[in-house]
Amino acid sequence: MKRKSILGGKRIYLGLVLIGVVACVVILQLSNQAIEYTSTDDYCMSCHVHPHAEQSWKLSTHYNNSAGVIVHCVECHLPPKGHGHLAAKAKHGFNDVYGMLFKDSADYNWKDKRKLENAKHFVYKDACLKCHQNLFPTTLSTEGDDAHLYYLTSKEELRCINCHLHVGHYDPNAKHEHNLGFGKVPETNTEVYENPTEVSSFKDFTEKIPGTSVSFEMVAVPGATFKMGSPKNEPLRDEDEGPVFRAKVSDFWMAKVEVSWEEYLAFFKATSSQGRKEAMDIDEEVDGITGPTPPWGAPDQGWGKGAKPAITMSWHAANTYCRWLSQVTGKKYRLPTEAEWEYACRAGQSSPYPFKGNPKDYSSKGIFRKIFSPDTAIINSFVAYEMNSEGMTVGPAKVKANAFGLKNLPGNVAEFCLDYYDPHIYQKYSEQDIVVNPRGPQKGREHVIRGGSFKSDAKDVRCAARDYTKTKAWLMTDPQMPKSIWWYSDVVEVGFRVVCEVDETLEQ
Repeated sequence: MKRKSILGGKRIYLGLVLIGVVACVVILQLSNQAIEYTSTDDYCMSCHVHPHAEQSWKLSTHYNNSAGVIVHCVECHLPPKGHGHLAAKAKHGFNDVYGMLFKDSADYNWKDKRKLENAKHFVYKDACLKCHQNLFPTTLSTEGDDAHLYYLTSKEELRCINCHLHVGHYDPNAKHEHNLGFGKVPETNTEVYENPTEVSSFKDFTEKIPGTSVSFEMVAVPGATFKMGSPKNEPLRDEDEGPVFRAKVSDFWMAKVEVSWEEYLAFFKATSSQGRKEAMDIDEEVDGITGPTPPWGAPDQGWGKGAKPAITMSWHAANTYCRWLSQVTGKKYRLPTEAEWEYACRAGQSSPYPFKGNPKDYSSKGIFRKIFSPDTAIINSFVAYEMNSEGMTVGPAKVKANAFGLKNLPGNVAEFCLDYYDPHIYQKYSEQDIVVNPRGPQKGREHVIRGGSFKSDAKDVRCAARDYTKTKAWLMTDPQMPKSIWWYSDVVEVGFRVVCEVDETLEQ
């Protein structure tokens, strides 16, 4: 009896093991089938309800090509097997389920999600390189050879989609090539100004650009002494904003809004050169100003031109625009100094913003803010930033003016200043002294930019917030050698506005 009992126990144990093995095989088989099924194009399209996804994919070279080879969804949007494939699939699957249960796809800003900074989270470099192993095929252009060589040798974190963002989903407005038709606006029968505006006293005026129908408003900003920088107890401040010191600025005029595409295209049409090559040693006399070469792609990003702020031009281009504007109007136009910019932005206020509010209350950063949205009614009325811009620049009608009558100093586009950037420049000044018309260092590599942009959190649109140009990073995907001195290829949130110096002979 004991022997039979032992044999019976072994049979039961072996049976259970066999059942377990079969169950594991079945589970693995079902899991593999589930993984394969949820990786098909049909399943992806059924879950991802992007209004453009399927149509733009089928128009792209990943589907519509001479070889007849189809690049499927998971081949771009998941890393290859052996490179974190299942982990990425689980992560994206969880996000998809969460979105289906708790979000409304009608509220998504699909255009914004197609931008590089968002696309890099679900398009994988390893996936691109698995298919495109030869980066120097015989069919590649000279510019392509240069660009791929730069990709291989650069220490910057470059991805394939930095240049080829719209290869997988076709966008007719996204062209990575010289835009030779840029700025060719049909002539209209509108009035053309013969002369600039004559100014005899220090008050607001509307400037007219001779030979064009373009005009813009200039606001008289009376000079005064103010506290520049942010105190140590200002929420979300950065170290380069202090210590606070007293600065005195002279009277000046400042453009009511940023330089618009309408204004910049007047300069482009008057000075651009179609055939001239890029060079770093251009330093023309005022009576022979040479302007930009044609840009690559569409600098306005398809957002529209007109009254919207001009973007993607370099600091050099903005400075040259000011020289040209001075030439055609007979006035002294230039970029604002950093002190003038902050003084104009504050408009008499010493708080973080030129309106009421605490940066911590307006900021959207942090887990808590993902659940409970901040009350942004006040800041939304004055600033175009991350929370209300819909991921693009806006026109001047979107926001209210500050106490000086100036719009969009914080937000919309970050703005070039005349000064070179130095993170320690404020430490040169004493709190007891009054620094008259302070300027940055005499030499440097990068220039100050101020104001934050449509991409910025509330933290970065404070009056004292500082930033600077990043020339190398902003030219990573420019395929030209040498790279353009006129257009940035990798930043879309920077523009500029002009100031005009006051002639001492003017009636006050």
